[in-house]
Amino acid sequence: MDNSTAKETFISFLQSQKLRVTPERLDLLDEIMTSNGHFDAENFYSVVREKGIKASRATVYNTLDLLVQCGLISKYRFGDTTSRYEKAFGRPRHDHLICLNCGEILEFVSPELDNIQTKVCKQHGFRFANSSLQIFGTCSKCQKK
Repeated sequence: MDNSTAKETFISFLQSQKLRVTPERLDLLDEIMTSNGHFDAENFYSVVREKGIKASRATVYNTLDLLVQCGLISKYRFGDTTSRYEKAFGRPRHDHLICLNCGEILEFVSPELDNIQTKVCKQHGFRFANSSLQIFGTCSKCQKK
């Protein structure tokens, strides 16, 4: 999904919810589209302020929630009290390895896990919507220390 498709998706979502399409919301979406990796709301707020995007802290938090609701970004809790976000559109479903020492987050895709999920859902007559596996432990760098 390219930038214009993401923007169209967001605009359609806002209109369907009878919410205003504001330049600030679109600027925040554009900034997320150019970012990579995981980010938290406070760091994102700092980045957009440094770049001169005029959006209040409340607008940043509210826009992140709207982007989660419309499926353009995902929200995670990786064992701490801070929510982290990442782009969801145009990306394969994936899971995370989280280092408890340094906080590094490694992403991985496992067809075997996907097959197990499908099998378990089928066995229980459960309609799959989404999933997220988080494995906590120690990364290879920290193990070498």
